Amino acid sequence: MIRKAEVKDASRIAEILIFAKRTAYRKIFNNDQVSFNEMQVLDLALGFRDNKAELEGLYVYDDGIVKGLIKYGCLSKESNENSIEIFELYVDTFFQGQGIGSKLIDDCLNQAKEKSTEQVFLWVLEKNYKARKFYENHGFKPDGNRKFEDGTTEIILRYKLDLGTEGRS
Repeated sequence: MIRKAEVKDASRIAEILIFAKRTAYRKIFNNDQVSFNEMQVLDLALGFRDNKAELEGLYVYDDGIVKGLIKYGCLSKESNENSIEIFELYVDTFFQGQGIGSKLIDDCLNQAKEKSTEQVFLWVLEKNYKARKFYENHGFKPDGNRKFEDGTTEIILRYKLDLGTEGRS
C-alpha cells in the first residue's frame, strides 16, 4: 500500500535514503567523506522527526515494512501550476527489482492525472544509467535541460513526461 509518510516512518525513511544513495552514487561521485561521514541515518531521521515539513509530499510503499518512498510536489511558486516534479524515488536495496519503484511512480502519475497535471519533471544523474532506463520505461524523456549537480562536476539531466495531451506511452 502507498500512503503518506508519517513521523513514525522517520528512521526507516532515513535508512532507505542513506543506503540507496550510497549504493547508487558512491561509484559516480567517488566521495567517501560525503557517503560515510556527512550522510548519516540518525541525523536524517532526527531531521524528519523534528521538522515535519520534510514529510510534505513524501509517500511510502508499506506492506507491513516500509520498502520504498517517493517525494513530489510543485516545481516552484512561479512555475506552471499544472506541472509537478518528482524530487526523490528510492527503494530499499534489499527490495529492488520487485516492482516497488514502478508502483510508487504509477501512484504518483495517477494522482497527477486526477489533479489534471499536464507535465511531470525530474532530474537524474547522467551517469545513473539504471535510473535513467527506469524513468524511460515509464514514459519519461530527456527534455534537453542539463546542469551540474551542485558542488560537483557531474551532469544531471531533466526528464519530462507529458500527461496533458498524450498521456503515457
